[in-house]
Amino acid sequence: MAQLEFYDKHNMVAYLVKSESSEGFDEIIDFLTSSHIYYALTENPIIFVSLIEQFWETAVLSTTEEGLQAISATIDGHEKLTFAIT
Repeated sequence: MAQLEFYDKHNMVAYLVKSESSEGFDEIIDFLTSSHIYYALTENPIIFVSLIEQFWETAVLSTTEEGLQAISATIDGHEKLTFAIT
């Protein structure tokens, strides 16, 4: 498998403002601005490679009592990022 690398262009942020150049995209901008992913699109947090490596080294797929699949991982000794996959 090839060595994976991070590139600056993968960490670009979005500017979700309405302007003449974004005409026709107002509904999409409204949706994204009110969405729970707004922060992820507009902020540029520092992400440490060691945390990503810990996630992938400890990630486990399981099935919940409701029959949904869930991913969980342990980062710095704490179970994190548990979410159901629909």
